Formats: sequence, structure tokens, C-alpha cells
Amino acid sequence: MSEARPVPGSFRDPAGFVFEREGILYRQVDASFADRFDRFRSSGLEAALVEEGLLVPHQDADLTLAASPGAHAVLRPERVPFVSYPYEWCFGQLRDAALVTLSAQRLAMSRGFNLRDATAYNVQFLRGRPMLIDTLSFEPIRQGEPWVAYGQFCRHFLAPLALMATRDPRLGMLLRSHLDGIPLDLAAALLPRRARLRPGLMLHLSAHSRSGRKAAGGPARGRGDRDFSERAFLGLVDSLESTVRGLEWEPPDSEWSGYYGDCRTYSADSLRRKEGLVRELLAEARPSMVWDLGANTGRFSRIAADGGAFTVSLDSEPGLVEVSYRELSRDGESGVLPLVMDLADPSPRLGWAHRERMSLADRGPADLVMALALVHHLAMGNNVPLPALGRWLGELGRWALIEFVPKSDPQVQEMLALREDVFGGYTEEGFRSAVESSFEIVRRELIEGSDRSLYLLRGRT
Repeated sequence: MSEARPVPGSFRDPAGFVFEREGILYRQVDASFADRFDRFRSSGLEAALVEEGLLVPHQDADLTLAASPGAHAVLRPERVPFVSYPYEWCFGQLRDAALVTLSAQRLAMSRGFNLRDATAYNVQFLRGRPMLIDTLSFEPIRQGEPWVAYGQFCRHFLAPLALMATRDPRLGMLLRSHLDGIPLDLAAALLPRRARLRPGLMLHLSAHSRSGRKAAGGPARGRGDRDFSERAFLGLVDSLESTVRGLEWEPPDSEWSGYYGDCRTYSADSLRRKEGLVRELLAEARPSMVWDLGANTGRFSRIAADGGAFTVSLDSEPGLVEVSYRELSRDGESGVLPLVMDLADPSPRLGWAHRERMSLADRGPADLVMALALVHHLAMGNNVPLPALGRWLGELGRWALIEFVPKSDPQVQEMLALREDVFGGYTEEGFRSAVESSFEIVRRELIEGSDRSLYLLRGRT
């Protein structure tokens, strides 16, 4: 039997952990959690959560597959095609993840159970919707005790959502530097004065922060309360849900949202030609997993998904990702995962020993990376040398589909009008030379009606 490889991000849970054998993902349930796990399963709660689409399905696996002695059970969860993190989600994704967590808590309470943690890292996107991934998060309710995960829910969900909705959606990136959620005193200090007066935010952020309790603690009890009643518990969940639902954010109009309708970039005929070429070149590479880098609102991500590839659609603008997520949700499209990511500063390794949360590159390589109208932004907007860009793309994908935009293009001319042209090496010949260290050039196709070209590249290793 091959060696078990524990997943670094799951080491904190004393009840069990996730590991891999021969590329298959498993979850080990340790003996210390046996009684609670058996009660969870016999209660019917697991089946109900899966049926409602709130929990990723798990199958029983042979106990001999356990990664270490003392295992009570081994489970095989349905694998999420791409692991994403809360600091990569747009407002709508984080809000939906919060509501799923509260729906799971409500359903658990109806069966006498409780979420013992409410971390956003227990949520992943599967088939286009957020789901909980941790079967070990549920335990029987301890009568009279407050919800132990209340503070964690506020830090991981309510605080960033409030800041994104009332200040700026980019404040969701605070989750990247606060992996256990945004401290409530920091969130309360950053909220606009008018937001602090909202009853839900006043209670769950401002008053909660001022209480001086430890961040993991539950809601304060009143002086006359002997315990935290079931009615109070349901009231708390109701209040959190109404507060989350009351937070809204509308993406502003962006110059990039109309990018493909801009006649300075493509005519209607040129755009149709580009779409047809992208379909043709993707069909030649036949990828199962595509990363669309600089995806805008995901127009070409959908084309990749239509061809059968699960597509991760990355863009640095939260508003564009929000638009993409709303459109995908509206249309029931499950083959595209939009995420917020600045490709000049992609997600790094984070957490304990720099291994708890994976970098973008750690989650690859993808079968194919698409970089359509991106290279000139990185090369001239961010001063990334073409050879470095070529090596980076080679690390991310086994194939690449890249659009080269020359200096004669109107968009590049606009960029250079604002700064000195110090990019003597930015030529098509320089681009070809830069990518040939990592890729073999399979095809080059000119996009009719423009000076732009599409390159299909196959990795050399």
C-alpha cells in the first residue's frame, strides 16, 4: 500500500484529518471522536445535510486505509475540483458561504446537533455552490451552553462581509493576513459610523468586540440567565442570518466590464473570430482543467467550460468577479469557479510553516492556462520581464493558450501614452523567445481585424 500523505491544512482538528493515498482523498475519524461521530451518523443528520446540498457527500472506506493507528473510521469525500480560500472569494461567494453555514447550523439544531466550529475554510465550492466539507464539525448540543462557534462565525463571515458591503470589497483581502478571521475590534473600528448603528452589526460586531471576551467565546449571557436556552440559540442564528442577508453590495460599472464590446479592441467580427479560434485551440489541447488568467467577467471561461473543462476564472477586480459569479449562479453553470486574484501578486503559501494554505502554483499545474489579453498588462503594467512571465506560465500549466497584443494595438498605445516606453524587448519575437524555454509552439493564429495573435503552446516537460 502506498504511503499516506496528510493534507497540511487539516492538522488542527483533534477529531481527525484529511490525507491522500495514490491520489485519492480520505478523511480519518480518530477514536477520540467515535461516540460523537456515530451519533451524528445514526441521527440522520449527515444524510439530510447531503440531501439539502449543504455538505459534500462522503463514502465509507476500508479501515485498513487509515493513515495512522487509532482510527475509528475512514471516509472518502467527493473531491472538490479546485480548493479556494475565503480571501479569494467575491462578496457574493462569501455571503452565500455564510448563509450555507447558518442553514447547516439550523438543520443540525433540529436534530439536536451543533456546529462546533464555523470557519470559512470548512466551505468549498462544488457544482457551482458552496458546501461544507467537514463531517467532523458536528457534535451533540450541550444543553444550556452558548454557541461555541459564534465568535468564529463573526470573524470569518460577518466582519469581512460588513466591511466589503459598507467600505470597499477589497477589504475582504484582510482575510489573507488574518487567517482566523478579521478581529472584531478591527472590524468595528473600520466600519463607517452609519453602519455601526445597524442593529445586527451593532450587536454582533461592535458590542461583541467591546465585551472583552476571547475571540472564540460565545455570546454573553444576561445577568439573570442561568443558561443559554434553545430559544435564545435559535434567536441568535435568526439574527445572524437576517444581518447577513441585509448586507448588500452592487459592483460599479468598470471600464473592463465593457471590454469586449469596445470597438477599439475588437469589432463584432473579430470577436466572433477570436471566440471560434479559442474553441478550436482548446479542442486541440483537450484539457480537463483550465485556469483562465485575467478572465474579466468570464466570457472565455464559459467557452472553456462548454468544451468540458472545469475552469477557474481569475481576475483582480472584485466587481468583475461578482458579475461573473452572479451570472453563473443565475444560469446554473457549474463548470466555472470565478475567484478574485491579482496575478501580479497571486495567493502565496500561508499559515503554519507556510504550508497550511496553498499558493496558486501549489494547486496546479492546470492542464491548460489561458492568458487572453493579459501578457501586455503584466509586462508593461507591472514590469514583469517576458522571460520571467514565460517561466511562470510554464509552472502553472501543461499547455497554454496565450494572446499576444503588440505595441501597435490601440489598448497598448493608451497604456504607453501614460508612461515612457522602456520596453524595448516587448516584441512578438521577444515573446516567442521567452515562452520557448518552457513550451513548444504548436500553432499561431492571427485574430482577423486586429494585430493580435493567439498562440497554442505545449509544455516541454
